[in-house]
Amino acid sequence: MILSVLIATRKRTSVSQVELAQRLGNTQTFVSRCERGERRIDAVELTEFAEAFGAPPLEILVEYLERRGSNLFAASKKTRSRS
Repeated sequence: MILSVLIATRKRTSVSQVELAQRLGNTQTFVSRCERGERRIDAVELTEFAEAFGAPPLEILVEYLERRGSNLFAASKKTRSRS
């Protein structure tokens, strides 16, 4: 889910994978692998991605937690409705 937030933020800020890679000092392949989930990113890299978008890192994390929370709530409702 954090990947979908990162991808959405990249697209919302009109940053291509190539441009993001340049901002990170890395390759487009690195960005692509991260976005596809082939490579996990740690908290430091998450911060670097956010800063490369020009977004506060906390904003990225809050969006992730909101999406996660709404999905947990939906899953909880499904479980309760089956009981």
